[in-house]
Amino acid sequence: MSRATSLRDVALYLRGRLNTRLSQLANVRDRTPPVVPAPIAEVIRGVRTPQALSRLLEGRSNPEREHAVARYLRALAVPFAVHRFASAEGSGENFSVDLGTGDRVLLLAAHHDAVPGSPGANDNAASVGLLLHLIERLAVSPPTKLRVRFLFTAAEERGYLGARQYVLDNTNVSELAGVLSLELCGVGDSVVVWDAAEETPFLRKVSAALEGVGLGRDQSYHVVGRIPMFGSDHRAFAPLGVPAYGFTLVPSANADALRQFVFSPLRSAFRHLIRRPVPFDTYHTPRDRGGTLEPPALALALRGLEAVIAEVA
Repeated sequence: MSRATSLRDVALYLRGRLNTRLSQLANVRDRTPPVVPAPIAEVIRGVRTPQALSRLLEGRSNPEREHAVARYLRALAVPFAVHRFASAEGSGENFSVDLGTGDRVLLLAAHHDAVPGSPGANDNAASVGLLLHLIERLAVSPPTKLRVRFLFTAAEERGYLGARQYVLDNTNVSELAGVLSLELCGVGDSVVVWDAAEETPFLRKVSAALEGVGLGRDQSYHVVGRIPMFGSDHRAFAPLGVPAYGFTLVPSANADALRQFVFSPLRSAFRHLIRRPVPFDTYHTPRDRGGTLEPPALALALRGLEAVIAEVA
């Protein structure tokens, strides 16, 4: 391991610990009643829309969330690989599902963990629900010149630990056409592709896909550069030279407030102490509940992801 990589991992570890501690301190003062998790068997038997599938995780502890993803995949007889990891920073299990054939891989990631004290509906059960739903849809007619890898990661809230371990142990960089990590995909009417500081062939395909489903650049979808303080699993892949971006939905009506919020490191550092714009008003709090998720937002995210798969294939 290079010295630079080691220092980056230490920084991410400290970031994850600070993130967890701040969430614990903030959430202990919140009097929002806890969510009673839905029975897993009930979710499996029910309708399998992204919003319904988010109930697999909502309100559960992180070990329970991890177990729920694996149980769901087994119940639907979906072949998947388990990537266990253990390090000084923590342990967990990532799960991956490959669909399609070909030498190139499009990797779509969503973390299954949440911060302490948050039911984690929008961060990040909604994104997990999207990928589980998309697996079922894509399995009907998988691409023939592209493999789509659905990666469900553990410990994202601890400095992308699960994704970093996955990259360390499993990644063949040369096969990756691109990476999108899904975060906060359950609220809003505008897609944001972020940490996209430079134009790449993959980014052009993502933009073409979104425009192909009727979204307008800088109107109903936005491409923005690196965001201070905030991050997600794609940042584990970017240092390897892989085009890797975050994929998020936000309300277009809040565009100016969101821009000020996410691009201000000082505001981000003290995000628990200030009024935050939607969707960050519930981010990492006990108010991140299934009732805040918006079916049109999930439908838009699904439409965009399906278009990206078709464009890259």
